[in-house]
Amino acid sequence: MGTEVERREFSREDRARHRRKVRQCLDVFAEMLRESRFEFERPMTGLEIELNLVDDQAEPAMRNAEALAAIADPDFQTELGQFNIEINVAPRRLAGDGTAGFERHVRESLNAAELKARTVGAHMVMVGILPTIAREHLTLESLSANPRYALLNEQIFAARGEDLDIRIDGVDRLAVTADTVAPEAACTSTQFHLQVSPSQFAAYWNAAQCVAGVQVALGANSPFLFGRELWRETRIPLFEQATDTRSEEIKAQGVRPRVWFGERWITSVFDLFEENVRYFPALLPVCDDDDPARTLARGDVPQLTELRLHNGTVYRWNRPVYDVVRGRPHLRVENRVLPAGPTVVDTVANGAFYFGLVRALAESDRPLWSQMSFSAAEENFHTCARHGIAATVFWPGLGYLPVTELVLRRLLPLARDGLDAWQVDPGERDRLLTIIERRCLTARNGATWQADTLHALEDEHHLARPDALRAVLQRYIPLMHANTPVHDWPVD
Repeated sequence: MGTEVERREFSREDRARHRRKVRQCLDVFAEMLRESRFEFERPMTGLEIELNLVDDQAEPAMRNAEALAAIADPDFQTELGQFNIEINVAPRRLAGDGTAGFERHVRESLNAAELKARTVGAHMVMVGILPTIAREHLTLESLSANPRYALLNEQIFAARGEDLDIRIDGVDRLAVTADTVAPEAACTSTQFHLQVSPSQFAAYWNAAQCVAGVQVALGANSPFLFGRELWRETRIPLFEQATDTRSEEIKAQGVRPRVWFGERWITSVFDLFEENVRYFPALLPVCDDDDPARTLARGDVPQLTELRLHNGTVYRWNRPVYDVVRGRPHLRVENRVLPAGPTVVDTVANGAFYFGLVRALAESDRPLWSQMSFSAAEENFHTCARHGIAATVFWPGLGYLPVTELVLRRLLPLARDGLDAWQVDPGERDRLLTIIERRCLTARNGATWQADTLHALEDEHHLARPDALRAVLQRYIPLMHANTPVHDWPVD
């Protein structure tokens, strides 16, 4: 989302040139796949966490420019809303104590950044959606200064031709309209990156799609929006609706949404990039002067700038990534399904579960996706977003069962095997997977803690909803900083 793009108007010639260029990039990418020009011998994993900024009253703080200037760390970057920033964690291998290294680095970075952000009146919060976010916080003026965001806003509404309708039926009901993409800024997520070889990409992406629902159920942390209690992971339907370029008539014609689970299992990473080019018009038809075919022909690595920028405006929950680092191209699966928080240790435990599970499934003798329809995986995903850790899911050979039972009976042992294959230290493996186990046994994640705390504040302390939501966040923040797993958080 953060790539710098100058503010500008796009002509018909710009769009025609971009279409030709992005298709040329696709052809070059196909040639690179045939020639196996990718680095994958020492696969790396990566982590990004989007953060919210709040003031001393736990209200959104529109101060990301000031906070980033105070933090002065290139790992921290701007995000869509002025109350958002993001930390990009340097990639590392999982082997040995790699997961513990992630945890130490993120905690140290966040603690240092928090101290500096406080000097400009901002505090950082890892949560999927701020409980105190209100409609007045999400306007055109609340978008960050990066011209890319204003340009994306213009292009989405030019394509759509009318205001956004956001309708979510959960515990409560929400029906609002929006004339900007600012509601998307309410969604803050965690992204896991996994570098894979071209030959293994399809298996790992398919495996990630299979487990996306389970991830959301265990990690849900976004039960509120605009004062309403909605889905356990409200971030999922909100993000799907807040960037929808389709009018009702276009939806009825079967045009795909830009926030997309997908529609089929794949056999190659090329399938995903080709679908992006075939199904989605460019939102940012920006071209550079590089000729990727000539670059490849002379033995250099093409950046494929247009293909990558276009790929960044199709918001798959598991996104393919082509990148070039130190002159070597590689491929990654970017897992985008989880919210931020509640703690760093919960985030790293979620990562360990995901990295271990997808490896075990991707390298199994009988692929899970050969036994499961794609529509069943998608149904699991939305069911788990709605019901969280209380969801019932479908699983091949087991039928429908509680997601916690599936994790305890079947998936935790697979994740353990996968982490062994990654050569993760056994003590570190067990520490993190025990957090997932305890979350299942207590049926408590970030979303259930927030909802239970809200109800206690309303029922026992007789607080009105706005005051209760503020009190939820004021209790949440010190527990987040303590880094105690959420299943052990008290409700009072």
